[in-house]
Amino acid sequence: MWYVHNRASFDRAIIMKVYRNSSSQRWQFSSHKQVNSAAERNKEPIFQVLKKVISPYIEATGKEDCIYHCLEISSGSGQHVAYFAPHFPSVVWQPSDIDMSSFGSISAYIKDAQVSNIKQPVFIDVREEYTKWGGGGVVGKQSVDFILSINLIHISSFICTERLFHNAGEVLKRGGLLFTYGPYAFHGKISPESNVRFNSMLQSQNPEWGLRDIDQLTTLAASAGMHLHEVVPLPANNHCLIWKKE
Repeated sequence: MWYVHNRASFDRAIIMKVYRNSSSQRWQFSSHKQVNSAAERNKEPIFQVLKKVISPYIEATGKEDCIYHCLEISSGSGQHVAYFAPHFPSVVWQPSDIDMSSFGSISAYIKDAQVSNIKQPVFIDVREEYTKWGGGGVVGKQSVDFILSINLIHISSFICTERLFHNAGEVLKRGGLLFTYGPYAFHGKISPESNVRFNSMLQSQNPEWGLRDIDQLTTLAASAGMHLHEVVPLPANNHCLIWKKE
């Protein structure tokens, strides 16, 4: 079973293995680094959300020399993790992806970031049990403070969303946070019209893709011992949903 889940935009999805014959002007290659214009646009708004939430978390729970851990699911090019990590030196960032061809780009961004708090990328198929992630031993039960998933949920089959929430409930510490970013339906309605068209386009490519409803996600979160902590509207009709482990 194939799923396309990378983070920046639908343009990223259509140049994956399933759609090798499709072209996208938004992806440019410089050495090993992949540059996605959507990731460049949204990394600062997402960072502002992380800063608003992660900084108080650290202040409330931290002790001297305390280290925190953030697992990024579906890192894509690596632009986001390289942008975020320097701002949170006490957080160790673990990028991952199902597409190992992106590892060169992620590693190139890590090198250019010139920080010591980003690990090398690991292979994660979010549908698998967390004990198998990265070959096993990458994360343990209740070992992670934060999980970040950008533009995964709407460009993947629903089983990926189900397993994301299930596994997040297993690996997050009590009080830990799952950040999901992308477009969503709210209480049975998709808006504005541009998101309706986007949803139709996704489903025309694969009927298993599409915008997920926040009520459906809330049910998944509850079954995993989490609740919706905050909904943050962001540019281009996207939202950052913050889920908290109870």
